[in-house]
Amino acid sequence: MSETPPDKETAPSTEGTPPAAEAKPAESAKPAAEAKPAADATAAPKAAPKPAAKPAAKPKVEKKPLVDNQDGTITDPNSGLMWKQTDAWLDMHKFYTWQDHPAYVEKFNKEKFAGYSDWRIPSKAEAMTLVEKGRKETVMDKNGTQFPFDPIFSDGCVSNTWISECSEEEVVRFDFKIGSDFKYPPAEIWASIRLVRDVAPKKEEAAEVKKEEAPLAEPKPAEPTPAP
Repeated sequence: MSETPPDKETAPSTEGTPPAAEAKPAESAKPAAEAKPAADATAAPKAAPKPAAKPAAKPKVEKKPLVDNQDGTITDPNSGLMWKQTDAWLDMHKFYTWQDHPAYVEKFNKEKFAGYSDWRIPSKAEAMTLVEKGRKETVMDKNGTQFPFDPIFSDGCVSNTWISECSEEEVVRFDFKIGSDFKYPPAEIWASIRLVRDVAPKKEEAAEVKKEEAPLAEPKPAEPTPAP
């Protein structure tokens, strides 16, 4: 039996075969991130803030010397005060309690010592203006002890005085030797007294003096009455 020859070769059938998926276009590559420039290793460090300038020191004012008025008084041009050259011990050869000190003050005001009647005891601040620790020229007190006090004042005095900070509850004595005050109960405490006054009158007093010294205005002559 003869074999049947094969039919003409045919192309394989594509029926039922799904079409090939279309290739998606490749996504464009994202641009590479720009590299940050490296810090300059040679950059100069920030300058430290300058400290605030210190205020200039005040020039030291040279102290003017005390003035001997040749009338038993001493003027201090630095404080504007006038002091009695001697103290209560040299004047009266006695000490005073705080309660008795007005008798000494009134005595010299009534006499208008050196032409003034406004003598008083000093305050602590006023007494401090006469303290000069470490000065070479000194004054000798009544016991022969030297203490740093301007020798323009008289030797033989006492180095303490009552001051105006005293009260009925507490009396205060100032010591020129050490430049300090001492407080005591109102007992029988004794001290010397150094009188002081203001060289320049106070504003109110100066105004009154000026008013008193002002010449009186001359009255204007009366105008003649016109005849009728």
